[in-house]
Amino acid sequence: SILMLLLCGFTGIIHTGDLFNLYVFLEISALAGYGLIGVGEKKAPVAAFRYLILGTLGASFYLLGLAFLYLVGGSLNMADLGGIVPHVFQNPAFFAAAILMILGMGIKMAIFPLHGWLPDSYTHAPSTGTAILAPLGTKIAAYAIIRLLFFVFGFQYVVREVPIASVVAWLSAAGIIYGSILAMAQTELKRMLAYSSVAQIGYIGLGIGLASPLGLIGALLHVLNHALMKACLFLVAANLRTQAGHSDITRLDDSYRKAMPWTMAAFTLAAVSMIGLPPTAGFFSKWYLVLATIEASNWIFLAVILVSSLLNAVYFFNVLERVYLRSPSVADAGAETGASTQPETGSRVAEAPAPQLAPTLVLAGSLLVVGLLNAVIVKEVLQRAIPWGL
Repeated sequence: SILMLLLCGFTGIIHTGDLFNLYVFLEISALAGYGLIGVGEKKAPVAAFRYLILGTLGASFYLLGLAFLYLVGGSLNMADLGGIVPHVFQNPAFFAAAILMILGMGIKMAIFPLHGWLPDSYTHAPSTGTAILAPLGTKIAAYAIIRLLFFVFGFQYVVREVPIASVVAWLSAAGIIYGSILAMAQTELKRMLAYSSVAQIGYIGLGIGLASPLGLIGALLHVLNHALMKACLFLVAANLRTQAGHSDITRLDDSYRKAMPWTMAAFTLAAVSMIGLPPTAGFFSKWYLVLATIEASNWIFLAVILVSSLLNAVYFFNVLERVYLRSPSVADAGAETGASTQPETGSRVAEAPAPQLAPTLVLAGSLLVVGLLNAVIVKEVLQRAIPWGL
């Protein structure tokens, strides 16, 4: 029931053309999200309460900005406001509306440094719940920010009059590095993936902030790619928890590869896509972002993307090394004593049952399909979403 209510709210946000209705659906999805997180582990209620406090703060900023916007524009219809805004953007109340609404949505999207609710929420929520929240929750807010910036406030205002887009880009770039570094320090798989999400959200924010066709295509493509990648990875964590009783990285070894070959294969494919190796989906969204930074001659953002990809490789290959390579010390010890070198940690672990394994493998396979079909997706779908004048 909670899940259906969450998806109802998300669907409403996507379909509505009214800014107040967007707020209503935002609250519906948020309330369902708090409940979905709260039914998780022992620490989940605290994480849900923190999300509730920050989420309510973000919704309050958005609603207050909405009031200012209605005061100066006289309408909350997005199409109407697109024509009204050029005549009122000199009004200080409009500036307040823009800042408050983007700030509120920034909290929902978890743009750095407004991400404080995300790591604990993703870590302590039920693994299958996280596999829904992580791919969809922050991406819905990113969609709302795109509509606000380019279809309501307009390119002229957010780029040339007030550099809101640039601020979003710089904060996102900082979040990419911050999230990647923090992910390297984690020993719990779900928490590592949570901090990785902070970095991946930064890629989307960076593409939005570049305010160019290539940047927006990269951002929108990464919305799709990250949803598939992170859903697959959190389902892998769910499989580990149900079959092995944990998702502790330090307890993983090559016995898990033997006991759960399909789950580990799905993790490998998703991890390679997160790093950004062709022909997986993750490579192509990063490629468009790289092209956008080169087009803008912004070499700092280009360096951020390249460095973060290397950091992604560090923390994902840490897991892959444990799963696919036998520790030399263990192998040597077994050879000297003549004893079996099979670790006990994964000796009684079995592959996840078909109902759990099937969606994991479908998501993993889709990363190759989306990667190979990226040109079709960009040409037939994403290019048509580019706002006029961008």
